[in-house]
Amino acid sequence: MSVYQQIGKGYDLTRRADPDIAARLAFHLRINSHSSYLDVGCGTGNYTIALAKHGGIWRGIDQSKLMIDTAKNKNNNIAWQVSQVESLPYTDRSFSGVLCTLAIHHFAALIPAFKEIYRVLRSGHFVLFTATPEQISKYWLVEYFPEAIYKSAKQMPSLEEVKYALHEADFNSVSSEPYSICKNLQDLFLYSGKYRPEIYLDENIRSGISTFALLASPEEITTGCQRLAADINTGRITDIVNKYENNHGDYLFVIADKVERKGE
Repeated sequence: MSVYQQIGKGYDLTRRADPDIAARLAFHLRINSHSSYLDVGCGTGNYTIALAKHGGIWRGIDQSKLMIDTAKNKNNNIAWQVSQVESLPYTDRSFSGVLCTLAIHHFAALIPAFKEIYRVLRSGHFVLFTATPEQISKYWLVEYFPEAIYKSAKQMPSLEEVKYALHEADFNSVSSEPYSICKNLQDLFLYSGKYRPEIYLDENIRSGISTFALLASPEEITTGCQRLAADINTGRITDIVNKYENNHGDYLFVIADKVERKGE
């Protein structure tokens, strides 16, 4: 069962496709209006639907039936399917691009998953949006929820591990682009409150973030929120946020290319 089965019911209350992230994903995918694309670990389909507006014929898979049922209710022009990424229900070379946002840490193993994605990709780009352990460990949230952030960072593969697995899966080239949180971010994932710390005091927002919903203990949430609320009230939070500023990005786009070989 998908871990998101536990948070799927209220997921769309706080999670939606951010237009700037969607536009950047579309740029890296090089979407062609007549080509087919796959969103792996699509959740409730927020980014699938957003990317479909840029063109192309789209399909989305997720291991959570609850998430897929929600996606079906939002858009029936996209073919949604419950599936594991390690055994994709598509023939070889079916797609011109593959997308995966904030989901690779739920893969059982990177190399088998990436090999399957390589198999169903004709030629084109596999675009990931993710965060590395190094990036997560620099979130100011560690001041208030240290155990949860430690667990969150630990479950994420490093950029080196991702690159290694992509090369093992036979992708031709791999590049990356850092992404830094903006103040008007619309998709309320883990570090979306970088400049809006008060959002973490909202239980509805925390319930849509797997780090809080699945990794943080009730005791840590209670204590952390009390300390955070106090620092917001005194203004100390500004110093905390500034202390954790960095130039290496809060998240990361990873772009892997498959070049079709002669004879394929």
